[in-house]
Amino acid sequence: MASLDDLKKRISSVKSTQKITKAMKMVAAAKLRRAQESAEKGRPYSEKMNNIILNLASGISDKDNAPKLLVGSGENKIHLCIVLTSDRGLCGGFNSNIIKKAKSYFQKILNEGKILKIITVGSKGYDQLKRVYKDNIVEKISFKESKNTNYFDADKVGKIIIDKFEKKEFDVCAIFYNKFKNVITQIPQEQQIIPLKPSEIKKESSLEDNYEFEPEEDEILSNLLPKNISTQIFKAMLENSASEQGSRMSAMDNATRNAGEMVDKLTIEYNRSRQAAITKELIEIISGAESL
Repeated sequence: MASLDDLKKRISSVKSTQKITKAMKMVAAAKLRRAQESAEKGRPYSEKMNNIILNLASGISDKDNAPKLLVGSGENKIHLCIVLTSDRGLCGGFNSNIIKKAKSYFQKILNEGKILKIITVGSKGYDQLKRVYKDNIVEKISFKESKNTNYFDADKVGKIIIDKFEKKEFDVCAIFYNKFKNVITQIPQEQQIIPLKPSEIKKESSLEDNYEFEPEEDEILSNLLPKNISTQIFKAMLENSASEQGSRMSAMDNATRNAGEMVDKLTIEYNRSRQAAITKELIEIISGAESL
């Protein structure tokens, strides 16, 4: 059994930890509000841009001369996966859920005998994936020094992807991130950004909205497609930012509650040990008095 001094130190240590987790919960709650607003405002823009591109794609008559970013290289052998995670921990299962979703996709690609290439955005994703997929990771990116999620960081990732595509280093590109739903729920997502899936183009072409574009569709797409890649990555980063803070807030709330329960248990154990020590001393005093 632990001594009274040890129990007292443990209670003090747990209370200190509880103060830290409570403070982290409050900080995450404050950041979550801003991150959630940014994610919700970014969704309509990215969705509308994607819809315009799909509408343009459905109007292209000569698919052979269409932009390669839209229709792909014509091959399906090399897959580039962009795994977006956080640079900081203590956020529950936020990173693990993205990695789990990505690993399922990786295994499917490898089982089909295709080549897998990975770019990690965020140090936590790299730390988890390097154990098994170290040879497949072609680049690791971290924005730990950036205070807020911004378009410039997303554009850097977008330019890296486009550069690798122009050098014919991959055929298909997909991104993995968490979509924010609420504080408790974040949904892992897999989104193919190069090329656009034929099923989505067909779905868009069946809509009633028809636009006339000037200049021609091909010319607009050649300028719009690179920007769309950066926009979709920025949207994913905004969703990740909100999901990370929501997950951290939930994790710190659970940690604070668990610390409180541990303090209660340790306090009961301390009081029982203290009472036992007092009782033992009283018995020794009484026994000594009676022996006299």
